[in-house]
Amino acid sequence: MGKKYTAMQADHQTFIQAQPVWFVATSAPGARINLSPKGGDTLRIIDANRVIWLNLVGSGNETAAHLLEDNRMTLMFCSFAEKPLILRLYGAATALHAGDAGWEEWAERFGEQPGARQLIDMRVELVHTSCGFGVPLMELVRPRETMDQWIERKGPQGLIDYQLRNNATSLDGRPTGLPLADGDDDS
Repeated sequence: MGKKYTAMQADHQTFIQAQPVWFVATSAPGARINLSPKGGDTLRIIDANRVIWLNLVGSGNETAAHLLEDNRMTLMFCSFAEKPLILRLYGAATALHAGDAGWEEWAERFGEQPGARQLIDMRVELVHTSCGFGVPLMELVRPRETMDQWIERKGPQGLIDYQLRNNATSLDGRPTGLPLADGDDDS
């Protein structure tokens, strides 16, 4: 039932763009494997072998820490709607921070996004689809507003302080590349 492709086909791209939630997995040597849900308007398909996604502030920053040591990444999209499908993108990625070369060019594709922390640039090496028959049929009620409200309550300096406390190192104490410590970046 599973099929492999060297690039995203047009129907894959349509499927990816329709998913309200998706998942990212990374690891580094000796680190815990990280698997995180993502959502919102935070992913852009650049071409058949490249995606860029906006990583928003969160309780941790495992993806960025792992990418500094091991650039392997998997993104998984699964349909909870009537037509079942699981689609995984396997590839190599890098994290870009505000001030890095390419940040402005790519960040403008997302518009103003409160809590923008990194852009993750992934080169897709393998696309794998499978049936998704075991994924439950579910209905999206609505996006949550909780994160935007939390970011607004924190304010710009509160958000910087939060990220310095919670996002500068991974769960395993690895650096994440977050540039806020030098005071030059306020994203």
